[in-house]
Amino acid sequence: MKRKWFVGLLAVIVITSLVLVGCGGAKTTDKKADEKIIIKIAYGNNVGEPNDKAVREWGRLMKERSNGRVEFQYYPSSQLGSQKDVTEQLTIGSNVITISDGGFLMDYVPEFGVTYLPYIFDNKEQLYKLVDSDLFKELSKKLEAKGLYVVHSKWIYGDRHLIATKPVTKPEDLQGLKIRVPNIRLSTEMMNAMGAVATPMPLAEAYPALMQGVINGAENPLPVLYGGKMHEGAKYLMLTRHQVNLSTWIAGKKFIDTLPPDIVKMLKETGEEAGRFLEKENEKADKEALEKMKAAGVQVVEVDRAAFKERMKDFPKRFSKEFPPEVMDKVMAIINSK
Repeated sequence: MKRKWFVGLLAVIVITSLVLVGCGGAKTTDKKADEKIIIKIAYGNNVGEPNDKAVREWGRLMKERSNGRVEFQYYPSSQLGSQKDVTEQLTIGSNVITISDGGFLMDYVPEFGVTYLPYIFDNKEQLYKLVDSDLFKELSKKLEAKGLYVVHSKWIYGDRHLIATKPVTKPEDLQGLKIRVPNIRLSTEMMNAMGAVATPMPLAEAYPALMQGVINGAENPLPVLYGGKMHEGAKYLMLTRHQVNLSTWIAGKKFIDTLPPDIVKMLKETGEEAGRFLEKENEKADKEALEKMKAAGVQVVEVDRAAFKERMKDFPKRFSKEFPPEVMDKVMAIINSK
């Protein structure tokens, strides 16, 4: 009799526990559906630059579409730390989304660097074809295995050009010129291959380095070059368009897994919308920066872009481990498809 009573009591306890767990799960789901979601947005651009404006448009769209459920907190000018520091925060589950690119992400998935290769992509449409491809989806999955999640990638940082203390019309003219590049292996090797002496350093250090003669020039999109006042120390602008710079916004996989699927979908869709907003901002900012630099005495030098492209045609072979021939064949087939 005591045994039956004990078995019955045990059954009641088990059933009650299951009910409580079920109720607790439902309560958590309801709470998640109602609670405010704060997302920190980290990027290196300064307030007022096209990228900053587009980020805030993205936040506006998210707040509107989510009925105020999602709120962005903005951290421009690398306020949360360097790109490497912020990326490490992502891997441990921080509620941060940050801007990145193929040159940086190749440290995690080497093939990602194909999006950052010089003189491969002639326009943003070719890059968008790659972003929409199965190859890019495969690379994104590999990135997830490293703890990083691609939120969206249709975001053009800008066409990268060159400003220097002397005119450059062909690769040979770069010989001996020390040009500031981001501290990324691909950027360093690219500038060396173009004919210059690559000098990696943070963007914030480029202006004093140029004014003191430590470097002879820099490369970046026009609004960034103008915003960094590079034209005060270098008076020759070369529209080399050596890279069409695609940005990829990433989050930690751990953080993304805590978000409801509809919010993740919303982040992707509104991110692409903000990317289209950025394209218009870039067009306006490019024209304004060019006119302001001309007014400040900068001379626009006509560049033999075909000569640079010929010089760099074998550049991907330097990275044969990262970009094996079969990967490059896929990339070229994708961007040349109609």
